[in-house]
Amino acid sequence: MNLTISGHHLEVTPSLRSYVMAKLERILRHFDQVVDVKVLLTVHNQKEKEKRQRAGCTLRVKGQDLFVGTSHFDLYAAVDALADKLDRVVVRYKTRQQGSRYGSAKRLDDAGLTLASVG
Repeated sequence: MNLTISGHHLEVTPSLRSYVMAKLERILRHFDQVVDVKVLLTVHNQKEKEKRQRAGCTLRVKGQDLFVGTSHFDLYAAVDALADKLDRVVVRYKTRQQGSRYGSAKRLDDAGLTLASVG
């Protein structure tokens, strides 16, 4: 997995880099086929202070790119929310990839049915 952490209008400190890396390790527990991860941390000068700090992540998996973005008044809280959203997106992607429209053979075997009895 290639991990790129960059900042826009801010300097990415080593502590912030290690915090983001620790949060993104949770993604690999669910899905180990991640090819590339790009994290962009930005600070905007907006009037709304709640949405000033932003964190965005593009996750490249086999065949598709997944994007998640969050905003918060604290950058560490934005990274936490980013990890939570990314975790949900990856789990949803994984379940879609494992299942098919009519059910996979493994799920049919777990239900006590065999492929011969279904067809």
